[in-house]
Amino acid sequence: MRQEQGFQGKPAGSGTASPEAGPPAAGLAGKAWWQWLKRIAKIAFFAAVGYLLFTQARSIEWDKVFAALQQRPLQGLLLAALLAALSHLLYSCFDLFGRQATGHGLPIPKVMTVNFISYAFNLNFGSLIGGVAFRYRLYSRLGLDAEVITRVLFMSMITNWLGYLLLAGLSFWLSPIDVPQNWKIDQQALRVLGFVLFLVAVAYVALCAFSKRRSWTVRGREITLPALRVALLQLGLSSLNWMLIGGIIYFLLEQKIAYPAVLAVLLVAAVAGVITHVPAGLGVLEAVFIALLADDLSRNTMLAGLLAYRAIYYLVPLTVAIVLYLVTEARAKKAALDKTA
Repeated sequence: MRQEQGFQGKPAGSGTASPEAGPPAAGLAGKAWWQWLKRIAKIAFFAAVGYLLFTQARSIEWDKVFAALQQRPLQGLLLAALLAALSHLLYSCFDLFGRQATGHGLPIPKVMTVNFISYAFNLNFGSLIGGVAFRYRLYSRLGLDAEVITRVLFMSMITNWLGYLLLAGLSFWLSPIDVPQNWKIDQQALRVLGFVLFLVAVAYVALCAFSKRRSWTVRGREITLPALRVALLQLGLSSLNWMLIGGIIYFLLEQKIAYPAVLAVLLVAAVAGVITHVPAGLGVLEAVFIALLADDLSRNTMLAGLLAYRAIYYLVPLTVAIVLYLVTEARAKKAALDKTA
């Protein structure tokens, strides 16, 4: 695919280190203090990851998680697990839009692996650690420069929230949920918000389809609109991913609440989790579901389903991501040693 079909920044290029650029020792990287600074930063990064894993493990009430899983029907758990696997696989494709836009040329399996690891850590520890830190860490190990990584991250974020804008917009506008009286937003305001969100999603696609001006310069960096077919693919994949997540919770709540209602509450909870900046949205998801669906399902049944959701969609992928991350680091270290040998 041509580079001009995706968001781009200048200067254009593959984003990988060029052998003609000269040895890094000629510049800043050759300074002894810079090498020590890099080592300290690396140690600090791994220490922070280890601390987050430790604190996250301590904060989870494992007995309740296991009890919740045992209470769920096996068929519902299997369906939820299948949808979770499909969702993570689908989300792992989002960085491919950045690959197409930048033309960096990393193999598709490596891009999807980095995307999966980053998403799993993002879910459990927040976007700053998962979505940002792990992408920069892993992609830089694979040879991409910071500018290209930023553009890949930007495209992935747009893809993820584009589907949210469409689904949340339609849900809040056409069929707003009943909100508690003590909330700062009423049903009419929710309709207005939904209409605005829907317009933003439509405006993005319309710009990609009809705008005669295809690029803008923002702070010295050129941003180019993707082609219409790319925008539609972003919209479709992202919307499908959000619907898959809603389906996971729907089956774990034993299909006792209508799927559109479950999806609508999930969309509300997603924004609440972002606003509160709580790692993994701990407590936020449960609070929103209980507040909005307390009349439809008992508190204990709902909490059991949501705990099962956290185990299947958050904790299991995190375990896989940790293993993949360690393997990726080990391979990158071995490759670096082979080059210096």
